[in-house]
Amino acid sequence: MILISGRGSNMEAIVKACQAEGWPAEVAAVISNRPDAGGLAFAAQHGIATAVVDHKAYASREEFDAELARVIDGFAPDLVVLAGFMRILTPGFTARYARRMLNIHPSLLPAFTGLHTHARAIEMGCKIAGVTVHFVTAELDHGAIVMQAAVPVLPGDDAKALSARVLTAEHHIYPQSVRWFVEDALVWNGENVHHRDGAAQQLLLV
Repeated sequence: MILISGRGSNMEAIVKACQAEGWPAEVAAVISNRPDAGGLAFAAQHGIATAVVDHKAYASREEFDAELARVIDGFAPDLVVLAGFMRILTPGFTARYARRMLNIHPSLLPAFTGLHTHARAIEMGCKIAGVTVHFVTAELDHGAIVMQAAVPVLPGDDAKALSARVLTAEHHIYPQSVRWFVEDALVWNGENVHHRDGAAQQLLLV
């Protein structure tokens, strides 16, 4: 199950990897909070069920999350994947899917939680930036880290250029992280997650 708000390029990367690599799983549905999300058409073209839960139709986050959970549970997914889903989720929602909901964030967490990560990294003079796949908790952009990728911040970079470089890394590590989950390869050690066979959970792209 993948949740999107827009084009869904990470959703596309996951769908393509799942089909090409023969994962022991399938994408049950793609759900968007925006009726005009471009990724819905891609999902439909690939034979994946789609649904829309428009956040504007609900008076509160709690009402929206309750309806979103009802729709999600109708597909009975093992994993919920946030792929550019631009909503802050309530604690009740995150608890409902604890340890079975993943998110991707365009920074090397715990650095630069929230928005405008690329501009902030450049402003701080960072020499590397990157992206993190993590399990979702009630605290925004926190939770056990599954995989990270680092990319260089190059002289002359602006936020757009750095974002494009980071997005390439996202398309590498998000499908890999999802595959590890569906293959039951992730092991919890307290609040941290490791690969059962010691596979590298970090990637450096130059």
